[in-house]
Amino acid sequence: MTTVLVDDVPELERFEARDPSGALLGFAAYTLDGPTVVFIHTEVEPEHEGQGVASRLVQGALDLVRARGADVVALCPYTKAWIRKHPEYQDLLRAHTA
Repeated sequence: MTTVLVDDVPELERFEARDPSGALLGFAAYTLDGPTVVFIHTEVEPEHEGQGVASRLVQGALDLVRARGADVVALCPYTKAWIRKHPEYQDLLRAHTA
């Protein structure tokens, strides 16, 4: 799989995963609750499913959230499961969601 670039697109309330040419690979939709990023849905374009895009997308999004000093609520089942499998990101969970 090619490089996956993750950026926040706040006007669409989502993090986007793109390849180096700029093609959209997938996105993680969110809402904001004050400084908390509430992940609500993760989706990968069908032609890129099964290539690790969702994992790289969630990791990149969480890295951006960490850099802002924000915390996370994972309502999205994929994001919730990913955080559970990666204990080094569990500190981002808002206290009552851990």
